[in-house]
Amino acid sequence: MRQNKTITVLALAAIIVFQSCNSGQENKTKEAKTPMFPVTELQPRTITGFEEFPTNLEGVINSEVRAKMAGYIQKVLVDEGQKVRKGQVLFKLETQSLSQEASAAKARINVAEVEVDKLIPLVEKNIISSVQLATAKANLAQAKANYNSIAANIGYATVKSPVDGFVGTIKYREGSLISPSDPSPLTTVSDISKVYAFFSLNEKQYLDFLEHAKGKNLTEKLANFPPINLILANGSTYAEKGKIQTSSGQINPQTGTVSLRAVFDNPNQLLTNGNSGTIQIPLVYENATVIPQAATYEQQGNIMLFKVDNENKISSTVVKVKASVGSLYVLDSGLEKDEKIVVSGVGKLKNEMTISPIDTPFEEVIQPIPTLFKN
Repeated sequence: MRQNKTITVLALAAIIVFQSCNSGQENKTKEAKTPMFPVTELQPRTITGFEEFPTNLEGVINSEVRAKMAGYIQKVLVDEGQKVRKGQVLFKLETQSLSQEASAAKARINVAEVEVDKLIPLVEKNIISSVQLATAKANLAQAKANYNSIAANIGYATVKSPVDGFVGTIKYREGSLISPSDPSPLTTVSDISKVYAFFSLNEKQYLDFLEHAKGKNLTEKLANFPPINLILANGSTYAEKGKIQTSSGQINPQTGTVSLRAVFDNPNQLLTNGNSGTIQIPLVYENATVIPQAATYEQQGNIMLFKVDNENKISSTVVKVKASVGSLYVLDSGLEKDEKIVVSGVGKLKNEMTISPIDTPFEEVIQPIPTLFKN
C-alpha cells in the first residue's frame, strides 16, 4: 500500500514538473514571437535649418565706360581684369582731324579779337555805331564757343576710368570705330571689394522670412537677421558670411516674388560680376518637436509614424511637417513631447501590433546619417 502511495506522489510530481516546463517553454515562444524594434522618447530641440535660393552676383559698383564722341580707337592702355584707379586713362581715340579743327577755331578767335580791338576806339570816338562793336563781340564769343567745343571733344578722346575697380571685358580694340550710340560699352569697371547677391522669395517664403526675423518693422528685421551663407557654383561654401541689406518689400505681380539683396565681403576677389551661386538663409526652430525621417512613411499623401503606448502596442499617427532639416522632420502637429515612437523598420509594422521595444537614446536617433558615397 505504501509503495502505491509513493508511486502516486512521484507521478504527480512528474506531471507538475512537466506542466511547469511546458508553461515556461510557451512563455519563451510567446516572447520570441513578439518583434523587437528600436523606440525613443521625444524631446524638444532647437535646431537650425536652411532655405536655399539661386542668386546672381555683381560688384557693388559696375560702371559702364562709354565714348562721348565718335572716332577710331588709337590705343587700349589697359587689359581685362586689371585693377585701375579713378581717373586712370583706359583708351585714347584718334584726334588728328580734331586737332586741325581746333587750330582753325583758334585762328578764328584771333581774327575776331583783332576785329574787336580795332572797333573799340572807333566807337569811343563816335566814328562808328556801337552796333558794329556788339556784332564783332558776338562773333568773338561764337568763335570761342566753337573752339571750346572742339577742345572738349579732344578731351573726350582720352577715356578715363570713372571709379576704382577692375576692368571687365574689352569689347573694342585698336582701330575700331566707336560712337556714343554704340549698344555695348567699351568696357565695365567694377568695384568688387564687396559683391551684391540678388535673389527672390515667393510670397509664402517672404512671410516666413518676416516671421522668423526679430524687429518691429522691415528695417529692424533686416538689421537683426542673422548672417547668411553663399554656396558657390562648385558646391563649396564661401568663407565670408553675408548680410541681407534691402528688400523691395513689394510682390512683383508678374512673378509673384519679392526681391532681396545681400552683400558679401570679397577680400581675395574670388567673386566677380556674373558669378552664380545659392543663398542659404538660416531658419531657427526653437523647442521644436523633431523626428528622424526614417521613422515615417507615406500613405495617401500623409506622413505617418507609429506611436507606442504603455503596453507596447503601436498605433499609426498622421503628423504635419513644418520643415525638413537634414535627415530630420520638424513637426507642426501630431505628437506631443515625451511620447514614444518607433524609430526604424516601420515598413514591417502593422497597426495595433504589440512589439518588444528597444529603448534608444533620443540624441542617438537624431544624429545625421553618414554619407557613404560621394560624387
